[in-house]
Amino acid sequence: MAKTVADVMTSHPACIEGDQPVSVAAALMRDNDTGAIIVNDNGRMQGIVTDRDITVRVIADDRGPDTPVREACSPSIEAVGPDTSIDQAVQLMRSHAVRRLPVVEDGRAIGIVSLGDLAVERDPSSALADISAAEGNR
Repeated sequence: MAKTVADVMTSHPACIEGDQPVSVAAALMRDNDTGAIIVNDNGRMQGIVTDRDITVRVIADDRGPDTPVREACSPSIEAVGPDTSIDQAVQLMRSHAVRRLPVVEDGRAIGIVSLGDLAVERDPSSALADISAAEGNR
């Protein structure tokens, strides 16, 4: 059984620099079959942008695809280190009502752990685990 987030995280998460347009972030989401991209400032994690962020902060506000990612991302995010226990990650997600935690070392994202990753690990027969383990939409 996994003990730390390093055991269950997705390594090498998709990343984008904050000055890139949201259209590039959306293409990365499509190409990587993910709903979240790490936003960097000169290679160091600055935030995270989700498909929902683009919908709510860009499309719904009638802003265009050239909007810089930094204007759509969530800059205040919780992050963990690779040695963070699964229990600690679950508690952080619960207390901050977040679905994803970037895994950071020396200010750089080395992975990301999602609620689905933890469900697959903790309760593999749950509906969330089944949905999380299913092949993505293409």
